[in-house]
Amino acid sequence: MYRRMRVADPKRMKGAASDVARVINRRIVLNLIRTRQPISRADLARLCGLQRSTISLIVEQLIEESWVVEGATGRLPRGRRPTFLRLGEDRVIIGVDIRPGETTVALADANARFTFREVIATPSDPAIAVSQILQVIERIRSSTPGKKLEGVGISLPGRFNPSSDRLVFSPNLQWRDFDLRTPVIEATGVDVALENAANACVLSAVWFENMESCRNLAVVTVSEGIGTGIFINGELVRGSNNMAGEFGHVPLDPKGPLCGCGGHGCWEVYASNRAALRYYLESGPDSGGMTFPDLLGRADNGDVRAIQAIEKMAHYLGLGMRMIVAGLAPERIIVVGDLTRSWDRFGPVIEAEVRDQVLPGGLVPRLDASGDGAMARLRGTLALILQKDFGPYL
Repeated sequence: MYRRMRVADPKRMKGAASDVARVINRRIVLNLIRTRQPISRADLARLCGLQRSTISLIVEQLIEESWVVEGATGRLPRGRRPTFLRLGEDRVIIGVDIRPGETTVALADANARFTFREVIATPSDPAIAVSQILQVIERIRSSTPGKKLEGVGISLPGRFNPSSDRLVFSPNLQWRDFDLRTPVIEATGVDVALENAANACVLSAVWFENMESCRNLAVVTVSEGIGTGIFINGELVRGSNNMAGEFGHVPLDPKGPLCGCGGHGCWEVYASNRAALRYYLESGPDSGGMTFPDLLGRADNGDVRAIQAIEKMAHYLGLGMRMIVAGLAPERIIVVGDLTRSWDRFGPVIEAEVRDQVLPGGLVPRLDASGDGAMARLRGTLALILQKDFGPYL
C-alpha cells in the first residue's frame, strides 16, 4: 500500500477552474504561500493560473481561518502597492518523538518554528509513557491560550498497523501490540497521526528542506538501530502493512550476533550506535557506562580504539547502503544521527563503500548528513498533521 507524498513543484501547480475543485485550488494557494512566502496575491495568480478574483476569495478565507496573515507591503513603479502574505502563527501542532531512551514533546506552527520543547524519560510501560506525554500536552495547551491545536503527530522507532493504529514492531522500544493513538485522541479531541521515525525524517526533508527537484530519496537513521525511509518517484513508499524500508533487519550474516528482532546478523547489529560501542568494548578494557556521543568525543580526541570502532561501524553502514543503491537507485541518501557530527572523518568511509556498489550506467547518489535527528523527526510529525489542510500531494 502506498500513500502518495509528492514534492511541491510550482511549475506543476495549475489551478482547476471548476467549482468542484475549490478544495484543490485552496490547497494549491496554501502550499504556494507556504513555499514562496512572503508572496503577493498577484504573484499567486501568476504562479497557479487562477483569476485574481478567485485568489482573493481563497486568501480572505485563509485569513479568516488564521492560516494566513498579511504582512509588509511592496513597492512598485506605479499602481497599487502589493501586500505580502505569509503563514500565521496561531495554528499550531504538537509533535512527539518517542525513542528508547527519551521522548520529546514539542509545539510548533505551520512553518516548523518551535516555541516549546520538553524531554522526558521513556518508560518501559507504554501506558505510563502515554500518560506522561498527555501531561506534557496539557501543560502546553494551558500555556498557549488563543492558539488552535491542529493535531498531534507522533514519531515511533518501529512500525504500526495503520488499520488498527497499534504498534506492532519495535524491537528497540520493547513495546508490544499497543494502541498509542486512541488514548491521545480521547484526551485531546484532535487529530492524531503516527509515523515510523525514518519516514518522519523523509517527510521533514520533503516538506521543509527545499527538496522540490529530488524525486528519489532515501533517509537512513542511525541510532540504537537502523531505520530507512524511502521516497521514490515523488511518493513515500509504505508497502503492505506499513512495513516497507526495514533494511536494518536484513541479515548481512545469518550467523552473526543476535538482533532485537529475533534474527541474527542484521544490518543494524553491525552499523548502529550500539554496534560501535560493542566494537570499542571488545577491543580492550573500559570503565563502562559510555554513550555513543562519549565515543565520538574520544575519537575526536585521538583515541585510536574509538576511531577504529567508529570506522568499522561506518564501513558496515556503507556496506548496508549498497542494498539501497542497488535496489532503489536513489538520487540522494540522507544520513541522520549522531555519527554525522564527525562526518568529515567518517563520511568518506561510507561514501567509498557506496561508490563501489554503483552498477554500470548508474549514478552515484549524493550523500548528505543531517545531525539533528530529533529535529528531523519532529518536523516530520508536523507534516503528518499539515497534510489534512495542505493536502497529501505536495
